[in-house]
This record gives sequence, structure tokens and C-alpha cells, in this order.
Amino acid sequence: MSNTFSDYSQSSAIIPQKKNSFIIHIILFIITFITTIIAGLEWTTGKMGPYEFNDLVHGLPYSLSILFILACHEFGHYFAAVYHNVKATLPFFIPFPPIAGFFNFGTMGAVIKTKSVIPNNKAMFDIGVAGPIAGFIACLIVLIYGFTHLPTVDYILKIHPDYFSPEYGKEGINLEFGSTFLFEILRYLFTNPQDFIPPMSEIYHYPYLCVGWFGLFVTAMNLIPVGQLDGGHILYGMFGDKIHEAFASIAMLLLGALGLIGLLNAFINLNITFGWSGWLFWAFILYFFIKVKHPPVPYFEKLDIRRRIIGYLAMLIFILSFSPTPFIISLTN
Repeated sequence: MSNTFSDYSQSSAIIPQKKNSFIIHIILFIITFITTIIAGLEWTTGKMGPYEFNDLVHGLPYSLSILFILACHEFGHYFAAVYHNVKATLPFFIPFPPIAGFFNFGTMGAVIKTKSVIPNNKAMFDIGVAGPIAGFIACLIVLIYGFTHLPTVDYILKIHPDYFSPEYGKEGINLEFGSTFLFEILRYLFTNPQDFIPPMSEIYHYPYLCVGWFGLFVTAMNLIPVGQLDGGHILYGMFGDKIHEAFASIAMLLLGALGLIGLLNAFINLNITFGWSGWLFWAFILYFFIKVKHPPVPYFEKLDIRRRIIGYLAMLIFILSFSPTPFIISLTN
């Protein structure tokens, strides 16, 4: 995914590729495999370690699903780079160790690095859009499987025996994932209303739904049309620097507003149901590190109709996958 989650910038062309660098890829993948297994156990069971070795198998559905989505996204970038004869590394998977008090998904994503200049906006567009499209398809596969293979209500009762008690959830901290248009559409299409369908405050106990939701979340983050995020590459490749800069500036203002509303609501309790303070942090990262403007390419020409349609499809994916309030944390008495 992009930058924090994936990166392929022209500046990386000066980084030499070592012959044995594949060992680094393998080691990082193995470590990420382990950290995502642990994260899967924490999300699905609600319990922190230490775990017994036999417990680890319960973290596999989460781990394999999230690695599948990451791999599809990054290899989308990679094969598009190969198609355009742009030298690129294999994906570097980024592990994230379990740390108390943090949202621990077991990984910070994955990255690839280009090692030669991207020659034109067509190549830039193709490399930029291939990752989100491939990752989005992988998210759809995981979510559809999750919705069509929901366990019975006994599953949640094993985790929370008092789930249907009037006292459940009181006097504690509640975490709820913010829904998206796409998540709601898939839930409507692929679930039976007569079955128990977990609410957004419980889907993190369901590995495929949790991973699918997370995949949509980071896909939307990557498709924000700013700088060298995937969305920035796409918009720049379609329209050039002036239109890209205009939309990037608007996106930054909206992110800042959502982040500020979330921050104020957390401290003053404005009773506003949208906004998340994390967007303010993400806007800070974009402005100071990823930058708002997109660097120029050596040659720019108008994209063909097929690419423009794919670009608009990517924008639609962003709208369907974006949640203005991805995490809702509340205290109950």
C-alpha cells in the first residue's frame, strides 16, 4: 500500500539492489506472519498473551487473510512496474509487534521500491492504480467469504458469555469500527437477516470481516489524492499537476477538518457522530513527509479512455471504502 503502507517514489532509484536482498524479504515476511497471527488471536479472542503454541492456529485465518490482501496490493504495483520496464523490488512486509494500548493489526502493511525513473504519466498511472485495484478485489473476496461463512451465535457467546445480558458493555471502554458504503452493501447482499449478524462493535472478533474492513480502510487511505499516495499518482496521471494540486489541497482541508472535529469531540463531547482525531495525524504525515504536490514525470500525455475509466473506478472505490469515523471509542457507565 502507499507510503506508510507502500511506497514507490522516483527518489528510490538511487538505492542499490543487493543480490541477497531476497533474504530480507523472506525474514520480514516470516516476522509479519508471526505478528499477524498474534494480532489475530488478540482481535478474535479478546485476550492478551502469553499464549500456548496450540493457540496459534486460531490466529491463522486472520493472518493469512491480511497477508493475502497485502500481497495482492503490492504485487499489483510490482507487475505494473515490470510491464513498464521500471525496475522495482519485491514487497517488503512490515511487521508490527503487539504493544498494549495500540490498535495492533500485526502489520504496518508492505512496501515496494522502484529503482529507476518512471518515464511518463501512463506508467505512473498504471503502477499507482494497479495496487488499489488488486487489493480491493482481494478485500471483496475476503469480505464475501466472511459474510457467507458467519458462525452461529454460539461463537460470540464463547467470547462474551454475557453478550445478551442488559449489563453487557457497561462500565468499560467500547470500540466500534466505522462502517462504509461498501461494507453495508456486502452485508445486505450476502447475509441472512434470520441469522446473527455481528454489529460493528463486534466484527473484530470475526477474522475475515475484521481483515476485510481493515483492507478497505487502508485502501481508502491510499486513494486519498495527495502527493505520492496511490490516489495522488492516479489523479496526477489523469489530469496533471494543476488539477491534482487543487484536489490535494481540498483533501488536506477535509482531512484536517475531520481530524479536528474528532479531537474536539473527544475532549469537549460535541455529540458529533463523525470525525476521527487520527485523520489529523495522517494529515500531518502527508503534509510534512509525503508532501501535497506530486513530483513531475519526464513526459506527460493524455490518457486513453480505458485508463480514464479505470481511474474513475478507483475514485468510486475510494468513496465506497472511506469512513469519516473509522474508529469509535466510547466510555459507558
